[in-house]
Amino acid sequence: MKLFEENQLKIYNSLSKTKEVFTPVHKGHIGMYVCGPTVYSNVHLGNLRTFMFFDVAFRYFLHLGYKVRYVRNITDAGHLENDADEGEDRIAKKARLEEIEPMEVVQRYTVDFHDVLKKYNFLPPSIEPTATGHIVEQIEMIKDIIDKGLGYEINGSVYFDVIAYNKSNHYGILSGRKIEDAIHNTRALDGQSDKRNPQDFALWKKADERHIMRWSSPWSEGFPGWHLECSVMSSKYLGDKFDIHGGGLDLKFPHHECEIAQSKTCSGHDPVNYWMHTNMLLLNGQKMAKSTGNYILPNEILTGENKILSKAFSPSVVRFFNMQANYRSVLDFSNDALEASEKGYYKLMDAMTSLSNLSTQKSSSINISEWKHKCYAAMNDDFNTPVLISHIFEGVRFINQIKEGKASINSNDLVNFITTMNAFVYDVLGLLNDVNDQASDKIDGVVSLLIKLRKEARENKDWDLSDQIRDELLAIGIQLKDGREGTTYSIS
Repeated sequence: MKLFEENQLKIYNSLSKTKEVFTPVHKGHIGMYVCGPTVYSNVHLGNLRTFMFFDVAFRYFLHLGYKVRYVRNITDAGHLENDADEGEDRIAKKARLEEIEPMEVVQRYTVDFHDVLKKYNFLPPSIEPTATGHIVEQIEMIKDIIDKGLGYEINGSVYFDVIAYNKSNHYGILSGRKIEDAIHNTRALDGQSDKRNPQDFALWKKADERHIMRWSSPWSEGFPGWHLECSVMSSKYLGDKFDIHGGGLDLKFPHHECEIAQSKTCSGHDPVNYWMHTNMLLLNGQKMAKSTGNYILPNEILTGENKILSKAFSPSVVRFFNMQANYRSVLDFSNDALEASEKGYYKLMDAMTSLSNLSTQKSSSINISEWKHKCYAAMNDDFNTPVLISHIFEGVRFINQIKEGKASINSNDLVNFITTMNAFVYDVLGLLNDVNDQASDKIDGVVSLLIKLRKEARENKDWDLSDQIRDELLAIGIQLKDGREGTTYSIS
């Protein structure tokens, strides 16, 4: 029996605004689509929080034994400034400013995105499609929407008729907005008068002479609207009815609302069973913004090269920090919060190191089965990682009690205990035990300092101090080797 058959998972559905029992479209299989980055700049910390949560959800589904197809797209065309239907393409603008090709921008920041996620121990998605790789399919969906009477062409651009759609459907069903409030862009810009209604959104935009990224279509040489790509790629790889669609809360409107309208127009039914959204990430209690300097990149956290934090922090400490808050709550990122998470992470890793060396007795004084049930119950309650972590630290307390002889565990329970702790700490939360790596860095720093002091002693002909440093290091297993290039060391 698979674990998913023993566990009833509940997911908070942004559509119904309630927790619902999760029932996949196809038993034992899950189709999950998450909106990926627009690759015109380095991935920011808020994006990382969203992708990190869905990485944990993906990991938990795999742990439960589901076969998961996880699709996370790359937007490499069509995303205009301010999420509006007018203005310059974000990638094309970056290319123009730096005097390089748009695809150079795409390549640079796609590589950066992948590098960051690898450092933070993300599992890769099953499929990572791009907008430019699906232009043909996007044109075909536009044709379908026009044929169904909800798309119209004016001056080479094609728009979705929100007012007509709303006559027989509910535009605003996800975001809760009323149709009169659901205006995408009411500013007086060139081409804005092309729309029949201010609520309408672009399916295809005719490219002006400045627009570098353009493709041929039945309507004009241009480019697809931003909302279209996700409807196309989700239906292509997951079908026109799939399990989970996720993203940041900022995508609920207009992006996801428009996706629903497009997909439902083409298929005749709602495209997704469960909509999931992560909340925002603050930095020192304020919204992150480059303009104010209240901003930090994921790589800067790891190097310590920033003005926000007092030192560098490891990827696992950042993951651990993120998982200490529910994904639907606002999370405040700060130096104090990271330092507190680091202490908890070290305590956890110390316990994990001791876990396999615990001594067993004939009987157990702790109830491992009950504890294990609580761990699963936490994750089954809408991926409640903060509660899961509290139960994991109950496990840490068990480990310390057993080490101190204040509790006992039999061999069968120990196997169950080790398996469960490893599963949730490493496989599900995605933490790594990199404490030893950090300790090695500190040892290297200390030995390098002692080598420097010994060199100064030798230069001052203080042979007694020089020999003392060499001999005392050797006594603890660190051998110094003097050579033409200087002094090196080895650890025995």
